[in-house]
Amino acid sequence: MANFTRKPLNPSKFNQAVQKNPLIFGIPFVLLMVGASYAVTPFTQARYEVHDQRQKTLSQEQALGLDKKPKRKFDLREEYFRLNAEADEDWEPKRIERPAGTPEWGLPPPEPEPKASSPKS
Repeated sequence: MANFTRKPLNPSKFNQAVQKNPLIFGIPFVLLMVGASYAVTPFTQARYEVHDQRQKTLSQEQALGLDKKPKRKFDLREEYFRLNAEADEDWEPKRIERPAGTPEWGLPPPEPEPKASSPKS
């Protein structure tokens, strides 16, 4: 099978110019990106202004003054910890009598049985 050469047989003038000086392609690309950033700025600013206007407008409840007593948001983790704290307060340790003959710290470990030596034949 024939090997392909790296250089084309008939390279275009643009291709040769970019190979000799890569900034011909790089500088316009960077200028395009920076220019596009500045071109999009008014749209982005308008987006944030609309968001600020929504935040400033009063809701119907706020205008009527019905939200004097703010509602507490429900948080599952907070309720979990609150219920756990209540459960801890009601709990009291109670000692249970042990069965007769049981030592204070539980049953002693069983003694290992002596190994019987096997008779040799």
